[in-house]
Amino acid sequence: MLRYEGPIYRPPSEAESLLVQATMGCPHNKCTFCMVYKEGPHFKIRPTVDICEDMDWAAQEYGPFVTTVFFPAGNSIAMKTEDLSRICRYAHRVFPNLQRITIYGSAQYIESKGLAEMRQLAEAGLARIHVGLESGDNEVLNAVCKGASRQQQIEAGQIVMAAGIELSLYVLLGIGGRERSHAHALATASALNAIQPTFIRLRTLLPKKHTPLLDDIRAGRFQLLGPHEVLRETRKIVEALEVQSELASDHYTNYINVHGVLPEDQSQILTEIDNALQWDESSFRPVYIGNQ
Repeated sequence: MLRYEGPIYRPPSEAESLLVQATMGCPHNKCTFCMVYKEGPHFKIRPTVDICEDMDWAAQEYGPFVTTVFFPAGNSIAMKTEDLSRICRYAHRVFPNLQRITIYGSAQYIESKGLAEMRQLAEAGLARIHVGLESGDNEVLNAVCKGASRQQQIEAGQIVMAAGIELSLYVLLGIGGRERSHAHALATASALNAIQPTFIRLRTLLPKKHTPLLDDIRAGRFQLLGPHEVLRETRKIVEALEVQSELASDHYTNYINVHGVLPEDQSQILTEIDNALQWDESSFRPVYIGNQ
């Protein structure tokens, strides 16, 4: 059977993927809004022999049905490039119908590898990386202890795209609070324009238990945005985008679900946001403290 330690965490778009754990925890684990690994496990890279053994078992059980593989946990890009390349090649060897291999990765670890190593991973079969941009605003990135500057985020994104790997970038709506909402929106849009990612995925900040950000909210140091404020922030971002990317808000935290290919669907998305701004705020989900 497949072995796994720690919380099972993967993007919604990987719901049909086979999950084979490559790492445990997150090597950064300082983001103030994230609760996933705050109580462990500590970051650890699994031996490649164990990862390959798990794939052998999965191949015997599900082999022909596996078309996508996701290698958790929170920052598997932090593996040595040779080891990550090895398990990517092995996955393609044992799953005959495999179409895509995907991982999570943060900008600072992508940037440290550089273009040559990212191209090596692409050649080994790594097809997509999910990266939390969160914001393009340096003040916001510093405040939430993201561990990467705006410039690092841009450079890392450009490296992934230049390597021929699909880039799924996550924007965290409301992460600037009321104080930085406008700056967060404009800086995020300009960062996305510089990167030109394959996918832009919207998430709305939801306070989570056991996080420093929740402490700041309770102490009045951070003011959460209401539904209309989040929608207006979303509108500012979308309106300022000059990208050829797929935009999606495929997550339970969002107040509305908009989806389209930019720039073709930009006007339609803005209209959907404008329509939602006409709804009474009481019609949207309440703010609550998340536990996952």
